[in-house]
Amino acid sequence: MSKRLKQAAVVFVVVLAAAQFIRPDRTNPPTDASRTIDAHVGTGSELVAVLGRACSDCHSNATVWPWYSQVAPVSWLMAYGVTKGRQAVNFSEWAAYSPEQRRILLAMSCDDATHGKMPGAYALLHPEMQLSAKDVETICVAARQTAASAAMDSAPQFRRER
Repeated sequence: MSKRLKQAAVVFVVVLAAAQFIRPDRTNPPTDASRTIDAHVGTGSELVAVLGRACSDCHSNATVWPWYSQVAPVSWLMAYGVTKGRQAVNFSEWAAYSPEQRRILLAMSCDDATHGKMPGAYALLHPEMQLSAKDVETICVAARQTAASAAMDSAPQFRRER
């Protein structure tokens, strides 16, 4: 090995070792079960099962942090992804969203799942998170039902005069 290559390898190892001291926050905020999507949709729902299996690591306060999430730079990427995921939609904080926001979030979830944007690169390491066609349909059916329910709620109500 050339002298330059050895020096580069030593620098790489030192930088990688030093990077281990920069630890991102990997905590899960406390969750009030009454505020989750489970409480609002029902725990027996197919939607809750799909979201729990394929989406909860990034879009809830119940992230499972695997061993490799403690090794930089993977730890940084995963912490960043979870932060961005929770900002986009947090199924542990479903009660915080208005009915209109819920409708939009489910519609966006349907669109992202349909176009293969979700569950993202993390699913390469976790094949159980891959969405089947049935899973995508489950998300989209819930989105359509929420939209239909919102339309019914906003429709003018006619009373029969006696």
